[in-house]
Amino acid sequence: MPINILMPALSPTMEKGNLAKWLKKEGDTVKSGDVIAEIETDKATMEVEAVDEGILAKIVVPEGTADVPVNQLIALIASEGEDPKSVTAPAAAGAAPAPAPKAEPAPAPAVPAAASQPQANTVPGDASAHMSYARVDQAPAGPAQAAKPNGAGQGAGSRVFASPLAKRIAREAGIDIGSVQGSGPHGRIVEKDVRTALQGGGAKPAAAPAAAAAPAPAAKPAAPQLAPSMGADQVKAMFEAGSYEEVPLDGMRKTIAKRLVESKQTVPHFYLSLDCELDALMALREQINNAAGKDKDGNPAYKLSVNDFVIKALAIALQRVPAANSVWAEDRILRMKHSDVGVAVAIEGGLFTPVVRKAEQKTLTAISAEVKDMAGRARNRRLKPEEYTGGSTAVSNLGMYGIKDFQAVINPPHGTILAVGAGESRVVVKNGAPAVVQAMTVTLSCDHRVVDGALGAELLAAFKQLIENPMGMLV
Repeated sequence: MPINILMPALSPTMEKGNLAKWLKKEGDTVKSGDVIAEIETDKATMEVEAVDEGILAKIVVPEGTADVPVNQLIALIASEGEDPKSVTAPAAAGAAPAPAPKAEPAPAPAVPAAASQPQANTVPGDASAHMSYARVDQAPAGPAQAAKPNGAGQGAGSRVFASPLAKRIAREAGIDIGSVQGSGPHGRIVEKDVRTALQGGGAKPAAAPAAAAAPAPAAKPAAPQLAPSMGADQVKAMFEAGSYEEVPLDGMRKTIAKRLVESKQTVPHFYLSLDCELDALMALREQINNAAGKDKDGNPAYKLSVNDFVIKALAIALQRVPAANSVWAEDRILRMKHSDVGVAVAIEGGLFTPVVRKAEQKTLTAISAEVKDMAGRARNRRLKPEEYTGGSTAVSNLGMYGIKDFQAVINPPHGTILAVGAGESRVVVKNGAPAVVQAMTVTLSCDHRVVDGALGAELLAAFKQLIENPMGMLV
């Protein structure tokens, strides 16, 4: 009996992946531990190892296939003594099962139809008009009522589907709204139908009221409502054809978009900024780098960056202010024992945030080497999921681009993220006199559910103290 090879789950949150490449072809012998394929997740390209032995008899999902669900059959291995040529893929393998037929619901009102008949209290294309149609037409109706449009055949007790404006005009004109033939979605009566009935005289007069009613007040304009997100065709229609190039979204860009929208919509951000002097740090950095030995190729054994000091300082500060080393977990707060600090790494088309684990325990040279290694593998999309997930905070440094200060978006489930600006010469007042110092601005973005203002300020104060007195990071 053939052995199934299924699409693996390469991370706890993975639901789909792209089958980038087959490293074995049909007829090849496969041994346990052989790398047989490469799978692209949202942020990495991972190698898939065979668990069983045999001959790769059938490739069910060809390389280059996108969005293959986890646990879907992708290949078959013929076991010992089995003829590979006799192995066939199950029917419909590699394709999503066809959905069971179901009763067709009443079609939703089409936007163009609604837009072609604007009401007086809405502007053409306004979202509130279409939302009004949806609310009315989704009301429950019996089978006979749903099948029959509005018209003269409706009885006095039957429900009349009409826009509020059409009802008001009919009421003021003294005609029976139920006798008007509707031309809107699902036979809905709109303003135009009532005015046509008035001109043609085909509408029945309404029953006289028992007592004279006060004149109806003029309809107020509908309150403005946010329109739903525009689709791709609507966006493209705003630009001249040929004036742009379409760039398809890969898994990484989709994930970034989804997570950052989630962050800004669900995480209550607030921001704290302060300036840190760098003179002592720059002097210590130069001293340490000058003392670096040579490797076998004659290059310096290490070269510390300002970012290495920033990571170390933030890690120690989190240990000094442990309440800020926390993440939100819906019904509780998780307070971390170690400082796992993410480092934003820009790559072509996206962003990785590899995590330096237990950064408070590592030396500056160890942090420097680890960040360089993970950044290099991130640019080749060779990071493992466990290397860029987790952590309670992150560092985003745009100082190398000359950015003075900015506000970074928190990457859930992190509780904070530190945005680091460029170091520059600034004039400050010291001992009552102007002085020139090297300084940088840092901004801490905080999840207010976890870190309150005073707690965030305490964390930043601890960070500033370490940056301005960097010898404290070496002991």
